[in-house]
Amino acid sequence: MKYAITMVTGKFGKAAINYLMKLVDHKDIIALARNVDKAKDELPKDIEVRPGDYTNKDQLVESLKDVDKLLFISSQPGGEVSRLQQHKNVVTAAKKASVKYIAYTSFPHADKADNFLSKDHTATELYIKEMGIDRSFLRNNWYLENELATLKAANNGGTFVYATDHGKVGWALEKEYAEGAVKVLTMDKPKEIYEFAGQSRSYADLANALKKVAANNFETKNVSLDEYEDGMKKAGLPDVVAKVVTDIQALIKAGQLQEDTDDLENVLGHPLASIKSALKETLQ
Repeated sequence: MKYAITMVTGKFGKAAINYLMKLVDHKDIIALARNVDKAKDELPKDIEVRPGDYTNKDQLVESLKDVDKLLFISSQPGGEVSRLQQHKNVVTAAKKASVKYIAYTSFPHADKADNFLSKDHTATELYIKEMGIDRSFLRNNWYLENELATLKAANNGGTFVYATDHGKVGWALEKEYAEGAVKVLTMDKPKEIYEFAGQSRSYADLANALKKVAANNFETKNVSLDEYEDGMKKAGLPDVVAKVVTDIQALIKAGQLQEDTDDLENVLGHPLASIKSALKETLQ
């Protein structure tokens, strides 16, 4: 059985392949990376590294030859080639290379979610189905590390600012999602859909947990979406970025990241890190 993981020089991909190396023989692992030299420098010499540029369809077909199971890590939006087109390139190449199974990192409830972050994932899931490849959709909630700027500001004595009212998020550490993905990848009979998330918490809950481990006292402030966006701009974020992070607050406020699932814990086979230890690790 040959396993491949894409984007192995990114944080998620790096965590995933490091975990996979503990579970299977190194000769059965193929690492895919846009920057092959960087991947070779970072990985053990006995791990085969192949090019994995999502914009190069012919290259992807060649790189996916002999691969049985693929962990396909979704790309970031905003590139010269649209994220959806990049994703279709990977799936098309997997089909041409006769990859038997894809585990794809998707978005919470992608089959019914309707927001600016979910659309590419919804379309990618549909395309994988259309290609007739066996699959699991790993619908990852939010990485706690996504909140690093807010957490650091508060830890340093600044204000913990949010604009979500009582909206909740299923935060967990990125490495926990990555390990869950690898567990699914190596299963004999995985499910088609996993809603991966930690315990749902509000930003107020997160701030209260942070107060127990923070280096400094800090204030918490719940503001309107307009105030939040204005604050991001005043903090130096470009207008486009300020709008994106505000739109994320809006979708959280609308309840689109609230979860009630134990899929991640069940797959890992142990409880997730406590919010206290997860916050400490994120701030290190």
